[in-house]
Amino acid sequence: MKYATFYVGILMLASCVQAQSLEEQYNNFKRQAQNEYNDFRSKANLKYVEFIQEAWKQYKAYPAIPRPQDENVQPVVMPEEDKNRHPIENRPITIEDTVVVAPPKPKPQPVPLNPIKEQPKPKEAHICFVYLGTECEVRFNEDGKFSLTNCDNKTLASVWKRLSEQVYNNTVADCLKLRNRMRLCDWAYLNMLQVMAVAGLGEGNEAVLLAAFIYCQSGYKMRLGTVGNTLYLLYASEHTIYGQSYFEIDGEKFYPFQCEEEQIRVCQASFPKEQALSLQIQQLPHLTNNRTTDRMLTSKRYPDVTVQVNVNKNLLDFYGTYPSSEIGGNFMTRWAMYANVPLDTEVKELLYPTLRAKIEGLTELDATERLLNFVQTAFVYEYDDKIWGHDRAFFAEETLYYPYCDCEDRSILFSRLVRDLLGLKVILVYYPGHLATAVCFTEEVKGDRIMLDGMPYVVCDPTFIGAPVGYTMTGMDNRTAKIVLLE
Repeated sequence: MKYATFYVGILMLASCVQAQSLEEQYNNFKRQAQNEYNDFRSKANLKYVEFIQEAWKQYKAYPAIPRPQDENVQPVVMPEEDKNRHPIENRPITIEDTVVVAPPKPKPQPVPLNPIKEQPKPKEAHICFVYLGTECEVRFNEDGKFSLTNCDNKTLASVWKRLSEQVYNNTVADCLKLRNRMRLCDWAYLNMLQVMAVAGLGEGNEAVLLAAFIYCQSGYKMRLGTVGNTLYLLYASEHTIYGQSYFEIDGEKFYPFQCEEEQIRVCQASFPKEQALSLQIQQLPHLTNNRTTDRMLTSKRYPDVTVQVNVNKNLLDFYGTYPSSEIGGNFMTRWAMYANVPLDTEVKELLYPTLRAKIEGLTELDATERLLNFVQTAFVYEYDDKIWGHDRAFFAEETLYYPYCDCEDRSILFSRLVRDLLGLKVILVYYPGHLATAVCFTEEVKGDRIMLDGMPYVVCDPTFIGAPVGYTMTGMDNRTAKIVLLE
């Protein structure tokens, strides 16, 4: 019995030693893998430093692609005697797949090659700055300050190497945290980095290089460019941006940030797993509230449909910087990018309770009639080229704020209201020079309709003033219409 107990003890001890050994082996492997993982970004930066010293080439800008210029189609006012009757006949038009536009789903935002390892810096300073009216702060290592006496290859490579030696890890980490906390899209993030860099290093090449470094380390595709002794950041975009010249590098469009130069010397070096900027807005930025003055909006046919609304001025400022663009070479995709952006929460809280109260208990048709007439008659129509000097689509909040709007702005707002308040599918309907909408009702609604995937979408035109649901605006032909799908 003694021997049996002793033997069992030996086995248990051996098992324990083996378990400890396996655990120790695993921990060693884990530490080694983590070190290699953390070192990946350092190695990538060292390789990038080598390229900065050599891989430069002169590029000439391609001319800016002009904003699409539609003909100015006059809004039409329906004759008074026709306003109280609905179309008696259904006139279905089947739309072919070839004239249906569906913008691609947004990709996740870029991420660093590996998680940014934050450094313990108890005496570290901070950069405080204001972006879009919102106070921001990031950690900043004063020891990492640098100056660019010139922009030659050797100097840029030397400074990039210094930046990549973890001296700005905390700044990179804090910028990424701001991107998440403020819900910044790619375009907003790029602009925020520039504001932050200027606040920390002042106007000049130093701020450009710091912004470019953090933008690159955040996972974005960028290139450095110089003209004489001035440094510029060039960003790749998966969109074609209107009204801005660009440089084609390795078959891809790169746009100079805050630069109007026509020729530029560019470092062609790429960074592993870099991702082009997207202009799709998946969620609204979280900005400090700065409300505009109240605006009263009233439907003419249904005067009880009256709302008092204001918007966040800081959000309007962001929209004012937003570049107009298209995806995949199709100019109609730009409208979907505007129409798929949700309304600001505070605007919904002001606007939606009132509108819901006015359509509560109504049929889908009657509720849509009220929303349609509200958009048709509560706003003043004017052409973009007269107000802005060029085509400028509005996000929904902009239509609620600015004194004038056109057909595309009304269609974007109306599509948002119907989707949010009634839960119905809406498409944008493009005729040459004009944009309208069509709604897929779950109940039978008569009128002009577009058949899409076997489902009827009834025409609702926010610019056919006073026209009920189901009427195509005079002069428009549904047989020539093109469709933009919305989320």
